[in-house]
Amino acid sequence: MGGVNSIKDLFRVILNRWLLILLITLVTTGISAVITYYVITPVYQANTLILVNQNDLGTSQIDLSQIRTNIDLINTYSVIIKSPAILGKVIQYLDIEENIDQLDAKITVNSYQNSQVFLVKVEDENAERAVELANVVSQTFQTEIKRIMHVDNVNILAEATLMENPVPIHPKPLLYIAIGLVFGLTMSIGLVLLLWYLNHTITDGRDIESTIGLPVLGSVERIDIKKLKAAKLNVGVETVEG
Repeated sequence: MGGVNSIKDLFRVILNRWLLILLITLVTTGISAVITYYVITPVYQANTLILVNQNDLGTSQIDLSQIRTNIDLINTYSVIIKSPAILGKVIQYLDIEENIDQLDAKITVNSYQNSQVFLVKVEDENAERAVELANVVSQTFQTEIKRIMHVDNVNILAEATLMENPVPIHPKPLLYIAIGLVFGLTMSIGLVLLLWYLNHTITDGRDIESTIGLPVLGSVERIDIKKLKAAKLNVGVETVEG
């Protein structure tokens, strides 16, 4: 087993197997790239902004109590917008195959602290479908909340729009490839160290010193037979000439 008594020796062990480390790292990076681009289905996201506010307060003055009420209502509205009362209407209107639970899993509602605005996010494997779902969910909510809560204080600030070249929110190619690279590098170095640990062959004087704990006083170099014969022939020629 090779000896590693310092960081320098550790680097020596790793550098001796640099080709194996490079190969494994390239393979894992390539696999993660293939999975990212050809295996994982991209998911797109569409957003709408909804404002909770009375259409007409009947006064030019700001009603702080009404604003506070609207902010408090957002928590309730966040639940209602994902309820069967809304999603059932959306499924019926779009005539889609998803059930309420499947559609609910695609929708996320985020409220902004001390704000009368909340964000509706819809994720889908099809960018155009994500936009359609986000808009229909918001429009259905705006219509149905009047019947459910007997109020008219919901307005759609921004509808979802389909970009010319939509970009999926995941997978993120650079992130996945970087993970594959780091994983491959870590795994390959770990494998090299494991192979070193399992290798009990003594290869040089440093291995002897680390194994038996005694210094090496001398060593015998390997003799090249061909070079030895050539040297003898040269000596013989010089002797004859002399």
